[in-house]
Amino acid sequence: MKSPRIIDTTLRDGSHAMRHQFTLDQVREVTKALDEAGVHVIEVTHGDGLAGSSIQYGFSLTHEMEMIEAARSVTKNARIAVLQIPGIGTRKELTEAIDRGAQMVRIATQCTEADISEQHFGIAKEMGLEAVGFLMMAHMRSPEVLVEQAGLMESYGADCVYIVDSAGAMLPGDVVDRVHAFKDALQIPVGFHAHNNLGLAVGNTVAALEAGADWVDGTLRGLGAGAGNAATEAIVAVLDKMGSNPGLDVFRLMAAAEFVVAPFMTFQPIPDRDAIAIGYAGVYSTFLLHAKRLGEKYGVDPVEILVELGRRKAMAGQEDWILDVTLDLARCAKEGVTA
Repeated sequence: MKSPRIIDTTLRDGSHAMRHQFTLDQVREVTKALDEAGVHVIEVTHGDGLAGSSIQYGFSLTHEMEMIEAARSVTKNARIAVLQIPGIGTRKELTEAIDRGAQMVRIATQCTEADISEQHFGIAKEMGLEAVGFLMMAHMRSPEVLVEQAGLMESYGADCVYIVDSAGAMLPGDVVDRVHAFKDALQIPVGFHAHNNLGLAVGNTVAALEAGADWVDGTLRGLGAGAGNAATEAIVAVLDKMGSNPGLDVFRLMAAAEFVVAPFMTFQPIPDRDAIAIGYAGVYSTFLLHAKRLGEKYGVDPVEILVELGRRKAMAGQEDWILDVTLDLARCAKEGVTA
């Protein structure tokens, strides 16, 4: 197994678990620790990417441009990446992010919507950035469909395309099938981004690497949405034991997780009942709070709501559907029938 490129997204995906309340001191301390440990790329933005700070997605405590600048100011070797979701971040934010120090952009779409990213890849390449495709909720479509979408991103100029297990719903076999399909079809590197809702984030990451993935993501102490991400320190410890560590310092990463990140965490993401339900149902983690609120109002177990949304293959952006599903379940319970 070859040594992968390691991208740490504590300061982006971890933003969800922190309710986007990172301080500049925390950004500098985390970035410095990751850089000194040899991490290749450090992603820094609001959890929902450039311009994500809003009433819809949650306001950031610290402006993301200040975060990017602070991160770049303490790095010696690592590259600074930002996330951009078409329809949220625009050329304006990306241009300012470059001015503040961004060197890579990861362009994220739902796994069936790669066609909306063409303009964004064109702008990124025009600006001289490394540009990475991020196919979210990749468990929801077959390897064949995902390959078509990844091929579009490659044709737009992507330097790498990621299989993103946004809901933490994949099993190792699902990961292997998708990575093999991408490696057979693409001429560019393949990445994998795991979530831990079923407790499989590190195992799935190793499965991806054994199947040929070139880049993988992690966060210190697994800080991230849902049950969190694959822990960067654990990934690198496993790689070290397998003889495939790309030169990162395992013990510096362990110390960074324990002594830099853990003290400011408000909670430790784990596969609890809610998180497992998300992974089992295969729905986006943002559905959870809606399901809890509506479940309490209408007397329906939130887990039932999440599972039914998964059965109906609800995607991020369809939050308004949660009310319909809840009302259907409440009606069925009252009438003694199934949804």
